Amino acid sequence: MTPVEREFALHHLTDSHESLLRMAQGLSREQWHYRSAPGRWTVAECVEHVVTVETRLLDRIQNTLQKDPDPSRHSALEGQDHALVAIAVARADRWQAPEILVPTGRWPHEQLLPEFESARRLTRDFAVGSQADLRHHFFKHPVLGDLDLYQWLILIPAHCDRHRVQSEEVMSTPEFPRARQAHVTS
Repeated sequence: MTPVEREFALHHLTDSHESLLRMAQGLSREQWHYRSAPGRWTVAECVEHVVTVETRLLDRIQNTLQKDPDPSRHSALEGQDHALVAIAVARADRWQAPEILVPTGRWPHEQLLPEFESARRLTRDFAVGSQADLRHHFFKHPVLGDLDLYQWLILIPAHCDRHRVQSEEVMSTPEFPRARQAHVTS
């Protein structure tokens, strides 16, 4: 990872982390679990999915690094790191999560942000300390094709932003439970 690549990854990891925490700050149990329509995810399900994906991707990145690099392979989006991030965040195309990544209520809503913090800490530590040749190790994305490990690393915060935006869409629906206003008496 070049210094510029590391800076780009760390910037996006920090920004997506802070944005997700701001979005979820102060949500009530009812707000965490509000479903805007049948088949749509709740904020809790979005955050659970983010944590599950981040944990699994970091594991997959680290396991793939145990194999020899393959300089003969190329990413399907070689030289398009910024485009990859934009595609992931945009939500123009909706992708079906593989069954193993579909939210199941693994954690109570009170535990979701601590789980997110823990997963992100591990990812950030990897991004700060890795000296591995991420550009010559690959695995296939189910929609985008072969991506190098650096692209998988920057996909983690982009994926987080994608589901933060999805959560904000849920929260912007007119039926989303609003905080009760205190009744003021004179």
